[in-house]
Amino acid sequence: MTAPRHASDDALLAEGRRVVDLEAAALGDLSARLDDEFVRACRLVAGASGRIIVSGIGKSGIVARKIAATLTSTGTPATFLHPVEGLHGDLGVVSAQDVALLLSKSGETSELAGLLDYLLRLGVPVVALTGRPDSSLARHAKVVLDCSVAEEACPMDLAPTSSTTVTQALGDALAVVVLQLKDFAPEDFARYHPGGALGRKLTVRVRDVMVDSGYPFLELDATMRAAVVPIAEQRGTVPVVDDRGRLAGVVTAGDLTRLIERDEAGWASVPVKDVMSRQPLIAGPDERGAAVVHRLEDRGYMAAPVVDDEGRLLGVVHLHDLMRAGVV
Repeated sequence: MTAPRHASDDALLAEGRRVVDLEAAALGDLSARLDDEFVRACRLVAGASGRIIVSGIGKSGIVARKIAATLTSTGTPATFLHPVEGLHGDLGVVSAQDVALLLSKSGETSELAGLLDYLLRLGVPVVALTGRPDSSLARHAKVVLDCSVAEEACPMDLAPTSSTTVTQALGDALAVVVLQLKDFAPEDFARYHPGGALGRKLTVRVRDVMVDSGYPFLELDATMRAAVVPIAEQRGTVPVVDDRGRLAGVVTAGDLTRLIERDEAGWASVPVKDVMSRQPLIAGPDERGAAVVHRLEDRGYMAAPVVDDEGRLLGVVHLHDLMRAGVV
């Protein structure tokens, strides 16, 4: 089906859905095709003592750049090498300790031939990502990953569309499995992404934004009269501690309001221990802020006491402070 220039809105929408559905089907076929060759490729890349050289030309080159960037950001040093520029002075970045990922839909891309020959002479293992498992590139590769598609989404079956989607997805799958093989942790990811929103989400800890100086608390024998001012001053949440400084519970503005509604005359003399929540949501000082935000929002709370390993009160962390720190 095609959508001519003056097609109706419904026809344009149908064409867009056809493209998405066709590419989704191609990804489903790719998933079903993954086999031991994929496992071999993952182990080869994860075990490289050098870097991963990723190369391709045209649209394959654009996908190759993205794969190299994804590998690098997840702990596997990789670089994109243009196959033509490589033959004109850039081959110095390649060493015998490297592994090469070469991308070509046809597997017969002439611009890759010279680079492939150099890699083979240097003894660099080659992983081919190609739509032609019987191509020249595939025959010379150590591992072959089948990126073939039944048809491109382009109505003329010419412009790389489904094939680039499949190749990109295969590169992502390779990178994700490799990072798991290398035990790449969130802390490692944060080290490679120190700037911007992603860096803040991964690096901001509770101790960075918690209120830990002069934060008021109540003792178990205090009355609700003593809770009024701290609740008003501290954004509605005040911790209650025992005689050893350990968190016993929290009293909130909601607790105070419900008490007054129940006992308008005698609320002020009610002990806080009879009103407080004895199992409040708590946070540790070294927890990632993003994790605490998720728990606060999930339970509808605005703040959480911060305690050490023995339950001693260290301060309070507020949802708004975490959000201002950019952890979401």
